[in-house]
Amino acid sequence: MAIGITGATGQLGRLVVEKLKEKTPADNLIALVRSPQKAADLGIEARVFDYGKPETLAESLLGIEQLLLISSNEIGQRKAQHENVIKAAKEAGVRRMVYTSLLRADTSSLLILAEEHLATEEALKASGIAYTILRNGWYYENYTASIPTAVAGGAFIGSAGDGKISAAARADYAEVAAAVLTSEDQQGKVYELAGDDAFTLTDLAAEISRQSGKDIPYNNLPEADYAKALKGAGLPEEMATVFASFDTGASRNDLYDDGKQLSTLIGRPTTTLAAAVKAALA
Repeated sequence: MAIGITGATGQLGRLVVEKLKEKTPADNLIALVRSPQKAADLGIEARVFDYGKPETLAESLLGIEQLLLISSNEIGQRKAQHENVIKAAKEAGVRRMVYTSLLRADTSSLLILAEEHLATEEALKASGIAYTILRNGWYYENYTASIPTAVAGGAFIGSAGDGKISAAARADYAEVAAAVLTSEDQQGKVYELAGDDAFTLTDLAAEISRQSGKDIPYNNLPEADYAKALKGAGLPEEMATVFASFDTGASRNDLYDDGKQLSTLIGRPTTTLAAAVKAALA
C-alpha cells in the first residue's frame, strides 16, 4: 500500500519517513517534494510536488493509496494550497488522507493559524476521502532553538506569561503520524496531540539554568516589545509580529492540553522538557 508524504524533506517530514521505514518497506513510501534531488538521502522514491502548482499534483499522486498532508509553512496561502492537494488526491484516487492540523483548532485564539487549518479540515471532510486529522500541539524545538541565544544573552525572553505549554518533540509527532498511517482503524478520527507534561517559560528558563550552570531568568515582555526584540534578532517585521502573537496565545493556554492522546497513540511517554533542553544544549 503506497504511502505518500508531502514535505518529506522538511524537519517533520524527514522524521516521519524514518519512523515509517520502521513499520513498512521503503518501497511502499513516496516522498512528495519540490526538489526530488534533496530527497536522495531518504532512500525512497521521490516525485515533484508543489502545493502551488495544482495542474501537476494529481499526476504525482497516481498509485498512492494513503497520503500524509503535512501543512504548508506559508501562512496565508495554506488554505488554497491544501485545497489544491485535496482536489488532486480525489482525482488521483487516493483512498485516505492524514492531515497535520493545529491543537484545538476549533477553539484556539491563534486565528492566523487556526482559520487555515479549520478550512483545510472542512475541505477534507467534504471531499469524500477517508481522513484522519492530527491536531499537533507545539514543538519543543519552537523554543529550544532559542536556547543558545538565551544562554549567550543571559535571559530567555517571550510574551507567554504564566501560560502552560504542552509541547512535545517533533520526533513524537512524527511517530504518531507513522502509527496512524500504518493502522487501519483511524478513519474519521480527530486527535488533539500534545506533550504529557505542561511547562511555563519560567519553567523552561529554570531548566536551562539547571543544565547550563548559568542563571538564565525568564523575562516576560509585552507582545509589541517581544516582536521588536525578534525583529532586532533578524526576523522580518511581519514574521516577528506573528511569532510574538503565538506567545500571547500561549499566555491564554492555547498551547495547553492534558488529554495525553499523543502518548497513548505512540505507546510511551512523550519527550520530557529536560531531555529537550539537554539536546539543545548539546
